[in-house]
Amino acid sequence: MSKRKAQEAPVVSSSEEDESSGAESDAADDSDDDGREGELGEEEAAAAAGAAAVIAKTKVEGEERSAKEPALPKNLEMRDHGKRVIVILENAALETVKTNKGFQLLNAEDHRGVHKKLKREPAGSRPDICHLELMALLDSPLNKAGLLQVFISTKKNVLIEVNPKIRLPRTYKRFAGLMVQLLHKLKIRASEGPQWLLRVVKNPVTRHLPTRCQKYGMSCVGALVDAHEFVPSLPQDEPVVFVIGAMAHGHLDKTTTPYVQEFISVSEYPLSGAKAIDRLLGAFEKNWGIL
Repeated sequence: MSKRKAQEAPVVSSSEEDESSGAESDAADDSDDDGREGELGEEEAAAAAGAAAVIAKTKVEGEERSAKEPALPKNLEMRDHGKRVIVILENAALETVKTNKGFQLLNAEDHRGVHKKLKREPAGSRPDICHLELMALLDSPLNKAGLLQVFISTKKNVLIEVNPKIRLPRTYKRFAGLMVQLLHKLKIRASEGPQWLLRVVKNPVTRHLPTRCQKYGMSCVGALVDAHEFVPSLPQDEPVVFVIGAMAHGHLDKTTTPYVQEFISVSEYPLSGAKAIDRLLGAFEKNWGIL
């Protein structure tokens, strides 16, 4: 798709009311720094335009949805009360890098030369993991019932809030284009209306969480629990927070997530983040009678 076609899809608008957290990496392929600094790569622009077309379909689907459509808490009272699961995807590899094709989402497959210049391991740049985990969350019946809220915390300490109504792009290329736009413009809006779908918000993440809620970290070294027994033991009318890693290697601990009160594991075997999410949310759906 040409640049002109990518520009013809009026999808998103930017907002400068939130703080940027230095989402770009300055070390990249040697390319001219004249007027192209804010330019997306041709492939990323095309992917973003395609993602926009998908998001346009979201259009909140007002008439077709039931009264239980996903919604975010509107005030402090709603934020602190009522059953709800809040998931934080921690240490996500979402970082833009400037190449000779413009800005792209840094990843292990396409930017090995960039990693060599930065003296970093390519295995640490796996934005596809965040994409898979987001799809597992947003596609869940728990989210469609309006009982899920999602945040993403990146390696670069950028905090992203996800609107549960968003229809996430299904392909990685479109997802990457969308993330590049978000990290540069700080907000993604629906094509029609003022509603935001993704936005960068201020750190720390605890300022966006309910005042008194249990915060659990998902880790392969945490206390082993049966999800279907663990979930009914939680307070049934209060929000609960789960922190899940979005990285390829390693696990969460008190050093990376000091606000977590307890670490748990839902399997005696190492699971991918998406599989752990399926198992955890499935237990909540069964306990709360969501089919």
